[in-house]
Amino acid sequence: MLRWTVHLEGGPRRVNHAAVAVGHKVYSFGGYCSGEDYETLRQIDVHVFNTVSLRWTKLPPVRTGGREHAREVPYMRYGHTAVLVEETVLIWGGRNDTEGACNVLYAFDVSQHRWFTPKISGTVPGARDGHSACVLGKAMYIFGGYEQLADCFSNEIHKLDTSSMCWSLVSARGTPARWRDFHSATIIGTKMFVFGGRADRFGPFHSNNEIYCNKIKIFDTETNCWLNTPSAQLLPEGRRSHSAFAYNGELYIFGGYNARLDRHFNDLWKFNPEAFSWKKVEPKGKGPCPRRRQCCCMVGDRIILFGGTSPCPEQGMGDEFNLMDHSDLYLLDFSESDRLSVMSLPQYHNECFKSSAE
Repeated sequence: MLRWTVHLEGGPRRVNHAAVAVGHKVYSFGGYCSGEDYETLRQIDVHVFNTVSLRWTKLPPVRTGGREHAREVPYMRYGHTAVLVEETVLIWGGRNDTEGACNVLYAFDVSQHRWFTPKISGTVPGARDGHSACVLGKAMYIFGGYEQLADCFSNEIHKLDTSSMCWSLVSARGTPARWRDFHSATIIGTKMFVFGGRADRFGPFHSNNEIYCNKIKIFDTETNCWLNTPSAQLLPEGRRSHSAFAYNGELYIFGGYNARLDRHFNDLWKFNPEAFSWKKVEPKGKGPCPRRRQCCCMVGDRIILFGGTSPCPEQGMGDEFNLMDHSDLYLLDFSESDRLSVMSLPQYHNECFKSSAE
C-alpha cells in the first residue's frame, strides 16, 4: 500500500537545494529562500532530518581558521547536486548571485561533520547548475545542466572515478539525450534513466523557445551507449525541476513545472523499464501541493520529500513570478503494513526545528 503518512511544517524553507539519505537521517545542503541575501558570500548551510524522531537540526557553521581552510567549505548555492559515496557526501556544481556557477568538488565527511576538497585530476567539467548526478559503484555520473562559460545547455556525460578522483568526459555512442537542464537522472541496475528537463527547440543555446520532453532516454554505463528506446503509450507531461527516485527496479517521478503550459504538478508516476510503460499512481492520504525544486530521498521503504516552491494560492497553478517557498515535509510510505498511522503535525512548527549547537 502506498500512502502519504506524515506531514510536518516548520522545517528549513529551501528551494533548489540538494539532499542525501545517510542511514536514518537526511542531510540537506544549501538552496535558496526568496528574500534572503545571496550576494554576501557565506558557508553553505546543512540541515539534518532524523526520520525516527521527526526532528530537524541545523549544523553549526564550520570553523575554518584562515582563508586557506575557508576554501575547503562550499559557499551558499543552489542548483547543485549531492551524492553519497560510502560515508562521504560529494557536492558539485550550482551557483549563487555573486560568484556565478562553480565546478569545484567538495566533500563532506558525515561522521565528523568536516568539509574538504579532494585532490582531483583529469578533464574537469565546466561550471554549471541544473545538472544531474548519480552514483553507480565508485563512479559519479554528471549529465546535462546549463554551462556558464559556454552559455548553453549541455548533453555531455562526465564521470568521476571516486577511487582515483579522476574526471573524464564519457565518449558516448548512440543518439544522445537532448541538451537540457533541471532534468532527472536515476540509476536502475547499470543503466541511467534520464527524464524531463528544460531544453530549447533549436539546440543547445537558450532562445526562449523552451521544450519539455516527456520521453525516457537510457544510457548504458557498461557499453557507454545511449540506447534506442521504444515508444510508450501513456506519458506524463514533460516537466523540469521534478523529483525522481527508484524503488524495486522501477522509476518514480513527482511534481515539477512546465513553463509552456504554465503549470506546476503534484502527480506521481511510475515507469516500468521491463514493460517500458508508465502508470499514474494515486497514493492514499493527503500529499504535497503542486510544486517544483523540492528534494526527495529514500530511507528504507519511505520517501522523504521536502521544500520547493509553488504559486501563491491566489495566483492559480502557474505564474512563474508569484511563488511561495515551502518549509514543509511529507513522508510517502511504500510498506505493505499500516505500521505508521497517518499524521498531520502542523503543531510541530515550533518544536521540530532545533540547532545542534543547543
